[in-house]
Formats: sequence, C-alpha cells, structure tokens
Amino acid sequence: MLTRNYLTLSWLALAGLASPAVSYAQKATVDSKVAQAMQSADSSQIKADITYLADDKLKGRLPGTEGFKIAADYVIEQMKKYGVQPAGENGSWTQQVRLRKAFIKNAQVSLTLKGNSSANEQLASGRDAVIYPDPVTPHESVSGDIVFAGFGITNPEQHYDDYSGIDVKGKMVMVFRGAPQSFPSSEVSHFMDMVTIQKTAAAHGAVGVILGTPDSLGRLANTSRGIYSVLDDKGSVVVSRSYYSNQIKALAVLSYSYTQRLLQASGKSSREILAALKSGHTQSADLRAELHATYESSYQDVDGFNIVGKIPGSDPKLKQEYVVHSAHLDHLGISVPVQGDSIYNGAHDNASGVASMLQIAHIYANLKVKPKRSILLVAVTGEELGDLGSGYFAAHPTVPVKNMVADVNTDMPTIIAPLLSVTALGAEHSSLAKVVDEAASYLDLSVEPDPEPKENRFVRSDQYSFVKQGIPALHIKYGSKTPDGKNNLNEKVAVWRAKYYHKPQDDINGIFDFRAGAKYAQLNFLIGYLVANDPQRPEWNKGDIFATKE
Repeated sequence: MLTRNYLTLSWLALAGLASPAVSYAQKATVDSKVAQAMQSADSSQIKADITYLADDKLKGRLPGTEGFKIAADYVIEQMKKYGVQPAGENGSWTQQVRLRKAFIKNAQVSLTLKGNSSANEQLASGRDAVIYPDPVTPHESVSGDIVFAGFGITNPEQHYDDYSGIDVKGKMVMVFRGAPQSFPSSEVSHFMDMVTIQKTAAAHGAVGVILGTPDSLGRLANTSRGIYSVLDDKGSVVVSRSYYSNQIKALAVLSYSYTQRLLQASGKSSREILAALKSGHTQSADLRAELHATYESSYQDVDGFNIVGKIPGSDPKLKQEYVVHSAHLDHLGISVPVQGDSIYNGAHDNASGVASMLQIAHIYANLKVKPKRSILLVAVTGEELGDLGSGYFAAHPTVPVKNMVADVNTDMPTIIAPLLSVTALGAEHSSLAKVVDEAASYLDLSVEPDPEPKENRFVRSDQYSFVKQGIPALHIKYGSKTPDGKNNLNEKVAVWRAKYYHKPQDDINGIFDFRAGAKYAQLNFLIGYLVANDPQRPEWNKGDIFATKE
C-alpha cells in the first residue's frame, strides 16, 4: 500500500483541504465514497504488476508469442480479482486480431525525367528509393507523372490546401511530411500520419504517394523486417500505418539526392521550399517527371488478440454506453543486443501503463455504486507495430461503436519523479479538456500544453485509433513541474529516454516513482469516472478537425 505520509497528503488533496493547485480550473465535485475508493490505488501493487510483466521470462511480450500470452493470462487474472467481467468475443476475455506482416520483393523503381533527353533512370532499391509492401495485393505495377504537393494537406479549417491549383488525377504526388508552423501540434501530428497523407492524395485522385527526403541527413525507411497491418476475416485491411486503399498503388520514399533532382524542375531547393511551406505558403508544382514501380509482396500472418473487460454501469439506460480505458500490453520482444542484453522488457513501455489500468479496476472494486455508464478496460496488442490492436478494436469493437463515448489511454506515463503536473494530449479538441482540468485540479495537479510537440505523441499511441473513429480521446503524460521549482522535468525525461526508451535497459531495475504511478492511476480513474457519470456525452469542439469520423 501507499506509505502513511503519502496517504495523508493524498487524502487532504482529495478532500479539497490541500493548498490550491496551480491550475485555476474548478475542482471536480466527488462523493466521499469515491474519494475513499481512490485511496485504494496501491503503489506496491503497481510495482508488483510491472515486475511481473517486465520479467525476462515474458521475453519482451511480442504479439503472437508465448511471452505475450503469459502477460495476457496475468492481466486477465488480475481483472478477475477486481471483479471485472469478460467483454471480448463470444463471452470471452479476448478479441482476435489477425496481424499480417508484409515484405517487399523484387522492387523495381525508375524515373523518367522529361528534359531534353527524357532519360529513364533505374533507382537502387533501399538506397535511392524504398517501396512499402502491399498487404493485400501480391503483385503491383503503377506509372504516373509526378506532381509536388507540398505537405499533402487539405485543411479548410486552417484555410490551407496544398492541392489547390494542381491536377493529380491518375498521377503520383510527392510530398514532405510536416505542416505549417501555424497549425496546432496535434493537427501537425495528424497531417504527418502516412495514412492521412494517402487518404488526402486519394481524395484528389492520385494513384501513388512519394515521400520526399528534404534533408541530406534524412534516412530511408527500413522495411526489411516487414510492415504490419490488421486484416478482417474477409482478408481486407482494417488498420495499417502504411496502407490506405487499393487506389494508392505505391507508397515510396525517395532519397535526398533524387528529391533534389526532381525539385530542380520547380526552380527551388528543398530548403527554400520547406521554409515557404512552414510559413504557410503552398509550393505545389508539376515536376516534369514520371515514376514507374513494379514490386511483389509476401506475407506472414500472426494470430494476435486484445483483452477486453467490463465494469457494468448503474444506470438502466446509460450502462449501454461505455468509457474506454486502454493500454497496450505488447512490446518489442527479443532484438538487437544493447550492453549484452537482447530482451526488450518494456517496463515503462508499457507494463507501467497496464499496471495503471489495473489500478483503475482496483479502485472500482472498492466502489460499491458504479457510475452511470459502463467502463471498458482494453489491453491491446500491436501498439509498437503501429497502433494495430487499438485500431482494430476502435473500428470493430466488441460493443456497438456508437456506444463508446470516450477513450482515456495510458501509454508509458514515465513515472520517474513526483507527479505534479500533466499534459492531456488530444483533450483540447473536445469537452474532455474541461473534465481533465477539473480532475487534475482535484488532485492538486496543473495542466500544461504539450512540452514536446515535435515528438508527435498525439498520433503515436492508441488514443489516435479512437479519434479516427470519431470518438473523443486523450492521453495523459507528465508535465514539467518539479519539487525544486526548476520545472524542468522534461529535461530529466530526455536523459532517461536516451538510456532506457525502447532499449533492453527498460526493466524493473530502471528509475521508478511508484507513488507517482498511483497518483497517475487516480487521475485517469477520475477522468473516466466523471465522464461515465455525466448524462451528457463528451462532444468535439465546434468545427474541430476531428469532429467528423475519419
């Protein structure tokens, strides 16, 4: 359990007797029984859960492996202990997720530059260009004129359109990944997403997308280990980070040198073009070139699964609606050794997030009267492969998709120091922002803007899967406040990240503050509880970019 001192301080905060929070948001009104149940958040159990899930015997919890299954069995047993009910397929605890790993074979890419000589040049696969495999079509061939379309963005809300004044029907579009500096950080993340880029290109009639490399330090993507997607029982792609539809017959990445050569037709360098794009000035142009691509794809299918549990609501009508708490259970398995260790245990990423979600179940187990809406606890697979398990669940949930009102996601809360402030990624797009402010203020936490907008964290975890289905979602991360008043926690996290993130060193022997983990679980619980008890569903802000289903 939490130490006596921490319990005393935490109880004062929950009872509204602690010193005012830095945030000036109105504090949530919480029943004394709810406040008391929140005290059951157990830092020692969080440590125990992380210790088990990050043990070497689980071998990094790679989807489809025995280690992942051992982790899943543990999570299910913990849920049972807390009185959670199974809510998977056919009354089970699980939802099957068919993962497809696609590999590229025999890729041939050439360019025809329409100058005086109209020379055709064969590009070296992996050096000059990379083609992504197609998860459903084993043999593909496409040709098309190349048109530069800036960042590949059409965004009426920001009065910005890279496709204005150009015709890309039946053509290949070359784009840079990015967005104008005036865009909010979460919108930048959204428009940098490769599926969003392809979707926009397809909407304008393009048949292929080329990701140009604008910087000489840029590296081509490595697809040699395979690219994952999720298929349904009919063999159609449900979710992928690299595939949109059969209309886009080639997704390619072009080297810096060839990107520069193509841009010569516009009379500008990539540096000049990128600077103009960042300032909000479109730079679209016909590049007077044609790309030809022929390639084959091969496949390996993996049987993965999500875990789905339910805490039934108390209202006869509203209990048919759901607030989702999600956390990914998978990690990277066994990979390249670092300092003699090749097991990527994923203690912070994301055993800590799963442990936090289990503590939410623990709090509910100590709350006799449940909220009006039901609660779903979803431990998803394949986040490290591209938000695949959450993408499948959000699109094909085990409950009616229209009945999911919000997702509160937990991914690597980075509990390495006292939790004094937080960032709510994605909350600013909906009424969830007000809920976060009220819950955080109740726990004497201030709420800050994203301290690392360039990390594109909004689209890099499972909350984004729900957003793409039109469901308001958020992801709580640490803020910058520190006990010494220097408020530079992001600097400490940067040092931690360099040593531990996505490395075998991320095990139980790393840096942890388990009390912060308990407070993090309390916050996520309270956010979900307030939403579940509110007669009104969360709503997107009027005119918000995510207000319509993707």
